[in-house]
Amino acid sequence: MTTPDATPHPYDPLSAQEIEQAVDVVRASQSHRRAIRFPLVRLDLPDKGAVRAYDPSSPVPRVAFLVVYDRDAGATFEARVDLGDNTLASWEHVPGVQPAIMIEELLALDEIVKNDPAAVDALVRHGVEDLSQVQFDPWSTGTLPIEGVDARRRVIRASAYVRHFKEDNGYARPVGNLVFVIDCDTRSVATIIEGDPVPLPPESGNYDVESVGPLRDDLRLIEITQPEGPSFMVSGNIIEWQRWRLHAHVDVVEGLVISDVSYQDGGRRRSIVHRASISEMVVPYGDTSDDFYFRNVFDAGEYNLGKTVGSLSLGCDCLGEIRYLDAVLADESGTPHTISNAICLHEEDYGILWKHWDFRYVEQAEVRRSRRLVVSSIHTIGNYEYGFFWYFYLDGTIQFEAKLTGIVQTRAVAPGLKPEYGALVAPQLDAPNHQHLFNMRLDMEVDGPRNTVVEIDAVGLPTSSENPYGNAIVARRTPITNERDGRRMCDPLTARTWKIINPDVRNRFDEPVGYKLVPFVGPTLLAAPESDLARRAEFARAHLWVTRYDPVELHAAGDYPNQHAGDGIGNWVKQERDLENTDIVLWHTFGTSHLPRPEDWPIMPCEYVGFSLKPVGFFDRNPSLDVPPLPGRPAMHCHPAPHQSELGDE
Repeated sequence: MTTPDATPHPYDPLSAQEIEQAVDVVRASQSHRRAIRFPLVRLDLPDKGAVRAYDPSSPVPRVAFLVVYDRDAGATFEARVDLGDNTLASWEHVPGVQPAIMIEELLALDEIVKNDPAAVDALVRHGVEDLSQVQFDPWSTGTLPIEGVDARRRVIRASAYVRHFKEDNGYARPVGNLVFVIDCDTRSVATIIEGDPVPLPPESGNYDVESVGPLRDDLRLIEITQPEGPSFMVSGNIIEWQRWRLHAHVDVVEGLVISDVSYQDGGRRRSIVHRASISEMVVPYGDTSDDFYFRNVFDAGEYNLGKTVGSLSLGCDCLGEIRYLDAVLADESGTPHTISNAICLHEEDYGILWKHWDFRYVEQAEVRRSRRLVVSSIHTIGNYEYGFFWYFYLDGTIQFEAKLTGIVQTRAVAPGLKPEYGALVAPQLDAPNHQHLFNMRLDMEVDGPRNTVVEIDAVGLPTSSENPYGNAIVARRTPITNERDGRRMCDPLTARTWKIINPDVRNRFDEPVGYKLVPFVGPTLLAAPESDLARRAEFARAHLWVTRYDPVELHAAGDYPNQHAGDGIGNWVKQERDLENTDIVLWHTFGTSHLPRPEDWPIMPCEYVGFSLKPVGFFDRNPSLDVPPLPGRPAMHCHPAPHQSELGDE
């Protein structure tokens, strides 16, 4: 069931009307500026206390936050607009930074390159005969120097791919050893980086129904139906399901955001997560060639992850009894537009929740089916798709999963050449080695804002008088009490987890209530510690960081990673703030090192990474005991089939 929400939740994103209002206020106050753009228009997050005290009958004041870029001056400003009294609350110049790359700048690449005679000549030298079907992909440049180009200019690099027709997969034919450096402010080619021409790879890479040949015909229909409708309710951006309540929306930078997560436990509504979002993600490529060494993309901070969200459709992206939430975003002119069906909500069966067969006397099994609420969005960033899925379970578990699919990035290689830093996925087509590293900002609030993080390791004790048989296992607890100790690494040998406890709230065993972060055990950043990238993506060099909450610390690589030498979490922890029994934030880095394989081409099957948050002493016992058997399948009918010995000799 979906109902309108007349009074905004404090974390509701800006409406189309509010976006227009905020942009109009800025334009009126800065009427002398003739070339301003709006790379970012979002809600200015209210005080957390106002969110905790949210009452639909008493709306929280609404403030818009805008990043404004004056293209004539090459200057970046931050503005705040009070939407209640329609005034400019603040206007501040932010020197020495570049805002995120704008979609309008990406769309201009085609015209800029094709109107530059030197660029056209270079394309012809590299085997491009028909300019009408050339595709140009943008690449952020970081702080790596470009010969002859002033580092203060707003630039991106562009690579070319050849399509034989409109729907063709351009990544099958990358133009090798050719990179265009584009000045976004002057809309011109600043320089061309060119090596020896490489022949275009010969094969197509199309994967549509018409291109792949006969389809298998033995897959039979699966239908998921809920004749009585779904078990969740939606009011505005607030979702309620099986004692869970949460808020979901698409943020322009972070993409899918989950916030104000709580659980109704008897007569108490108990907070668990205040706000969770992807603070940053980096995709560094491991190829040293001139057309690849600079490819280290910060998809949130450099490209505004939320702007890449797509519309979802039943039967394709989501299956079952679906409800959707739209996303309202602003383009760089400040004009709002709506992405319909940006967030998908549905329930899924998830196998067995719990089961036991009492084979001794009762000959009966008690078993319950698990199901989960799914909150998801899918983002297309150039060649890759990222599906972001939050799962909420009947036993109090929260899980996040990123599904990586799309098309691997490619480069052309000479016939007979075996790539050193990648793998051939088609003749003369190399897919370079790379990583996908996400950082999830987890602003936790376990039964309130005063929390402590404790590292838990499962440790086997040595043989001793207290452990004469050498079989003792203990949970070694290491409280993380200060930010100087808040940089942590996974340890699969000890099954390491991090438990977020509230020392002020005790369960019936007089232990502090808690939730544990069960991390994704995967790689951290492989780039050399002294590299430009390691400085800019310091967040990706550890699996976990713990900081004290600060409302301005939202993005692990800083607010302006585009063409920036490095900022963010590595600097914040130098404050060495106390972390005991206070408002804390966990920053979990997880992902994969992708060594491409032929099976990833021409389109990559989903790869999965993620983590879980599981209750540990938060409840006094299994909170899913009251889940009923399926209708028509009472527990007494769930019994095992007879053993062969019971059937006799027949």
